[in-house]
Amino acid sequence: MPFHLDDLALFCRIAVLGSLSAAARERDIPVSQVTRSLTRLETACGARLMHRTTHGLSLTDEGDTLLAHGKDMLQTADVIAAELQVRKGQPSGWVSVGVSASVAEAVIAPSLPGLYALYPLLHIDIVVDDRLADMARDGIDIAIRTGDVHSDTVVARPLGKASRTLYASPGYLAQHGTPQTPDELAAHHLIGNSKAPSMNLWQRQDSPTPWAVKGQSLTDNSAVMLTLVRHGVGIARLLDIVARPWVQTGELVPLLRDSFDVSDISVYAVMLPERHRLPKIRACVDYWAECLGH
Repeated sequence: MPFHLDDLALFCRIAVLGSLSAAARERDIPVSQVTRSLTRLETACGARLMHRTTHGLSLTDEGDTLLAHGKDMLQTADVIAAELQVRKGQPSGWVSVGVSASVAEAVIAPSLPGLYALYPLLHIDIVVDDRLADMARDGIDIAIRTGDVHSDTVVARPLGKASRTLYASPGYLAQHGTPQTPDELAAHHLIGNSKAPSMNLWQRQDSPTPWAVKGQSLTDNSAVMLTLVRHGVGIARLLDIVARPWVQTGELVPLLRDSFDVSDISVYAVMLPERHRLPKIRACVDYWAECLGH
């Protein structure tokens, strides 16, 4: 049953994404090319692998069997290619990194020159999303996340620690005054998260119950939240590693650090079990652990 691994890889992506057109968009190729690839694979297997209807795609029994074994075959091929490349010199290839917009800007982007200096054959695809991605569906190799990771379906490696603090711009404070106590925040313009309610629970040091913030402005994007604070819209709770560059330039001011919980939270690299040992992925994770560990 001879077939090309690339046809098998495309079949697996069609199965995950649920449509030929989605797989075509991901590869930036015509749908007709995806169709020909699937036809070649079905011819090689001597069986129909997918039912195609106006309502979408579904795998046949033969398709289910091929998908289960095909993933193992592709994983093995990746490991072999990676190990051979390492023996030639160093890790290489594309690594897709899922990360929030603000961490991408403050941490990942500044780190890339150093990463490329160490591993010039690596290529990084930064996929920005503040929400936890479906790593298999979206083709994410490494997802960088804060807070504890509770899942048996992924491997989570600690990269370092981070904390959150309230911040405002000097311009906002000049216009509205600097709050001296948590109670004074009720008179201020606060910025909250529209998609993650837990991010709007600000833990006061003098109360066992978090304060549920009802922001006058909301956003689901961490980079937009940072921009709102920098432009004087209001006060928000930001990751210190994200705010640090703007504090150093005088564009952000930390507030009430003694009044709110600023204890460290863990930053993790989250990976699928079948990919976390690949040399190119290990190289990236080791490097970012070094960056965030200082």
